[in-house]
Amino acid sequence: MRMTILMALVGAAVGAGIGFPGVASADPPPPPPPPPLNLNALTPVKPSDFAMQNGEYYAFAVPGDIACAISRRSGNYGCSGPLPAAPDAANAVTGAQQGPPTFMNDNRPLFVFDGLPNRLLPGSRISFRNVTCGTDGTVTMCGNSFDGAGFVLSPGGSHVLDVNNPLLLNTGEGRNPYAN
Repeated sequence: MRMTILMALVGAAVGAGIGFPGVASADPPPPPPPPPLNLNALTPVKPSDFAMQNGEYYAFAVPGDIACAISRRSGNYGCSGPLPAAPDAANAVTGAQQGPPTFMNDNRPLFVFDGLPNRLLPGSRISFRNVTCGTDGTVTMCGNSFDGAGFVLSPGGSHVLDVNNPLLLNTGEGRNPYAN
């Protein structure tokens, strides 16, 4: 009889979810990064309107008073300033004609201008060689069309877009059909 009562109590406790420690669940995964901009949907600007330092750079300011530039010599590109929600509180990000960019901390700006360059207006983009940068007024994105790498600057989380990101032509094969 006692065994029957004990089994009934244990069964009731298990059924009610009390009396036994539960398995701790892990924290939910972090939210996915904000979606990148569709740079091709933004209005192109005339690069010569953004030429600085004797035409060596196409330089522009984006939201947050961040200075960005594309080198006309190398095609390298980047931004420096108070980057929003950047990894390790980075204050600069640089990229090249191919390959993923890098976030970093530097005690000096990447570009030295007399002031902020012309502002890239929301809904616009600037391109040189295979690099395009654009902003919607909140999110700024730069990337190269060679392998799809680039970066996103966003209050919701700044991050690198890896090589062969899904912004490229989706062939279903998960790679850029134009790169080896």
